[in-house]
Amino acid sequence: MSWIDKLTTRSKGQLTEQLAQQYLENLGLSAITQNFHSRFGEIDLVMQDQDSLVFVEVKYRKNDQFGGAISTISQNKQQKLKLCAAFYFQQAGLNEYNTPYRFDVVAMQGDLAKPHITWLKNAF
Repeated sequence: MSWIDKLTTRSKGQLTEQLAQQYLENLGLSAITQNFHSRFGEIDLVMQDQDSLVFVEVKYRKNDQFGGAISTISQNKQQKLKLCAAFYFQQAGLNEYNTPYRFDVVAMQGDLAKPHITWLKNAF
């Protein structure tokens, strides 16, 4: 059993979010905030990609036995993320109609020591 297997679910979530942030930063995005909370839910990462705000949902699955990480993002989850993003715009004093933005998904699968990472730009 590796040290990763001994992590709590919350700790694994924090680790996957850190890995996703590092991955996206290596591709030129800049981090704005992590774990933005509202009454609608949480956005894992808010990042900047040139002139666009990027709301990032991070998903991890050890294997695809019950469907891959991407398949866990339901219509309901997407709607909650959209509502949370609207709240983010309000809190940041931005106008969502005049600010370019998108929703990305970073899906990880396999061993967390070296996961397979899939980045879906403009996922929904």
